[in-house]
Amino acid sequence: MDIGRPTIYTPELADKICAALANGKSMRTICLDAGMPARETLFAWIRTNNEGFSDQYAKAKAECSDALVEEILDISDDGANDWMETHDPKNPGWKFNGEHFQRSRLRVDTRKWIASKMKPRKYGEKMDVTSDGERIQVVFHTSLKQDE
Repeated sequence: MDIGRPTIYTPELADKICAALANGKSMRTICLDAGMPARETLFAWIRTNNEGFSDQYAKAKAECSDALVEEILDISDDGANDWMETHDPKNPGWKFNGEHFQRSRLRVDTRKWIASKMKPRKYGEKMDVTSDGERIQVVFHTSLKQDE
């Protein structure tokens, strides 16, 4: 007898899913695992807030942006495949691997963009360093001097 994907909500399964989300995995990737529910099931759990799942999901996604920023550091620091050995007898040696470099740039830029949308106050382009997001009231004082 074949066992299908889980559809019944359990706190243990929700914890496992949210831990993976918080560590930067996408819902799509998580749901590809055989022991995980389909994405449609997760969306249903979020919509119905099954035992507080939508709140748990939101917190996991907020933590995800921090995990993505950590990945940016790892990707940026890893130069392992930036150079590749050439096996051309006329031109032996090492050659810059532009494809790997561009892929790394794309991975970093994608993570930066996602983090800036998930936590704009922390990772967005515009930083408010004066008011902590609160509206500032500006009052102008003018004095008029009368010429005699």
